[in-house]
Amino acid sequence: MMLVRDTPHDIEVFMLQRTTSAAFASGMYVFPGGRVDDVDSGSELDELCEGMTDAEASDLLRVPSGGLAYWVAAIRECFEEAGVLLARDSRGSYVSLADSDSQLRFSESRHDVHEGRLSLAELCRREQLRLAVDSIRYVSHWITPVGEKRRFDTRFFVAVAPPSQEPLHDDKETIASLWISPNDALARAKRGDLAMIPPTIANLEFLAPHRSSIAAVDAARQIGVPTPILPKLKFDSDGRVTGIVFPDDPQYATMP
Repeated sequence: MMLVRDTPHDIEVFMLQRTTSAAFASGMYVFPGGRVDDVDSGSELDELCEGMTDAEASDLLRVPSGGLAYWVAAIRECFEEAGVLLARDSRGSYVSLADSDSQLRFSESRHDVHEGRLSLAELCRREQLRLAVDSIRYVSHWITPVGEKRRFDTRFFVAVAPPSQEPLHDDKETIASLWISPNDALARAKRGDLAMIPPTIANLEFLAPHRSSIAAVDAARQIGVPTPILPKLKFDSDGRVTGIVFPDDPQYATMP
């Protein structure tokens, strides 16, 4: 999930640094996110989602059913990893963490959801919230190259960060965090200051031209259904990986 916000001069995106002990992308700077779990689907959760049905979500993802679980998972992971909850109260306003009591209550809930002691549905019922799935736009679809030991089929989303919630890493799966403009992030990645994997860089490149968070979200809406991106590994004569080739590279079509 790419959480974006406006500044006087540019937009910023929230990024987390993964722990160096992680099995995948250790030490890398990433966006909040994770896998879709069984707890992310079901009729109860579907009824708590505002502005999108499972059929609509599934159509966008080009899956037979269960598409809405991807949006729910994005919200859950964003809450667990960054402490930001994309949900609205009974008045239609985003959850506010402006006061210390709310901060403490939702901090405890964040920990409980992360540890599996509290479900997102239970949290919504207790706080009388609805999940703001309609605020989240689908941006891109990346598939790990064939031949990699760990393979993922990953969807990237973008949403404007709620105004009265301040994200923060969890000091478990992630060890640092920052708000940064996409252009600055790309420059620092190029210099080697921020380690990133190619999909992260590509999604930053999507954000970089936009000067407002609304413009970035609207650009994602206009994409419609993203074309899946499946890079290919490039090998030398000894079978060692020497690089990654992307679909827009002329040599991609000639590779097996």
